[in-house]
Amino acid sequence: QVHLVESGGGLVQPGGSLRLSCVAPRAIFSVFAPLDMGWYRQSPGQERELVASVTTGGTTDYADSVKGRFTISRNNYRKTVYLQMTNLKLEDTAAYYCNALTSTKYPKYAWGQGTQVTVAS
Repeated sequence: QVHLVESGGGLVQPGGSLRLSCVAPRAIFSVFAPLDMGWYRQSPGQERELVASVTTGGTTDYADSVKGRFTISRNNYRKTVYLQMTNLKLEDTAAYYCNALTSTKYPKYAWGQGTQVTVAS
């Protein structure tokens, strides 16, 4: 199964920042550039939600809850997607996952292990 590898999570105080990275496996290197990509998050007891996406052309979209605080970007040469998170809030605590997106914005591949972000004072 194809799954991407997330990293960069950790414990941060409210108002702090983190930068998450997501690297594509070699199996999809040749198709990475045309893929739309997204970052999801899931808190305990909650459904996984799409919080940020970036198209192959670089157009970005964000959930209202993170708009103005999170920035998604991609480096097609490095086969990597980033999520810069600033002004973190307690409610941003979650496991964060990335995935490629289908044309209808559904996750395309199997889920990786994710990376845990914990915002606490």
